[in-house]
Amino acid sequence: MLKDILPTDMKVLCNHIYEYKKGVRQMVLFTFNRKYEKYALNRLQRQNISYIIQPIGNDRINLFFGRKECLDAIRLIVTRPLNQLSPEEDFILGAMLGYDICSQCERFCERKCKSCAQAQ
Repeated sequence: MLKDILPTDMKVLCNHIYEYKKGVRQMVLFTFNRKYEKYALNRLQRQNISYIIQPIGNDRINLFFGRKECLDAIRLIVTRPLNQLSPEEDFILGAMLGYDICSQCERFCERKCKSCAQAQ
C-alpha cells in the first residue's frame, strides 16, 4: 500500500488534508522539505484545495492551504518570512490556524513587550 511507504512528512500532510476535509480545520500551515513539493501540490490540486507556497530557505517550504477566505487574509498578512511578522500579525495567524488562544495571548504579550523594549 502506498501510504505504508510514504515519508513521515507526507503522512502528516495527508492527516492535515483529512482534518481539513472533515471540517476540523479551516486552514493549515504545513512546513516540509522542498523535495516533496510536487507530491504535496498534486495531492492538493486533485482535491481542489486552494494553497499558497512560501519558500523559507534551507530547502524548506511553508504551505498554507484551506478555505479561500483564509488564504485571502494570509496573502495580506504574510508578506514576509514568518519570523518577521509583527506581534499583531503573528497573533492573527496563530488564531486563524486554531492555536490555543490563551497561549497566543501569552505569546503576543511577550513579543509585544520585547518589541517595545527594543524600540526604546
